[in-house]
Amino acid sequence: MSAILFRGRFEHSIDDKGRLSIPARFREIIVDNHNGRIVLTNLPRCLVIYTPEEWEAIEAKASNLSALKSNVQAFLRYFYSGATECDLDRQGRILIPPTLRNAAALDRQVVLAGMLNKIEIWGQNQWNEEIQHAMDNFDQISEELSEFGL
Repeated sequence: MSAILFRGRFEHSIDDKGRLSIPARFREIIVDNHNGRIVLTNLPRCLVIYTPEEWEAIEAKASNLSALKSNVQAFLRYFYSGATECDLDRQGRILIPPTLRNAAALDRQVVLAGMLNKIEIWGQNQWNEEIQHAMDNFDQISEELSEFGL
């Protein structure tokens, strides 16, 4: 069985109650393969959605990190304390808690970006900055990735 990957970019709105509609292409994968369950957490500048299986793999790797190292503690504090399990509602929406919306500076307009094994949720302005940075540095980035066969 091949891996099920998230690809594509979609612009959506967060409603006044903090609900976000998951794009149909992503929703089909989540409902058909993961019973409509996801794990949502924060990264610097955006939020990220993982499938339960992907999240379990991350937790397994993280549990092998040395909890005595301050950088590991800082990572766990930031990344894991933001984690919340979500179920898609009947309309294919998730409720993004206010703390996570604030952590990623999400306003009404957001971009959902398929990133292979996860989905990122960006505020429209932060996304535009990120894409502009990638475009401005595309030659250098491409050269670095060529070492990996991309």
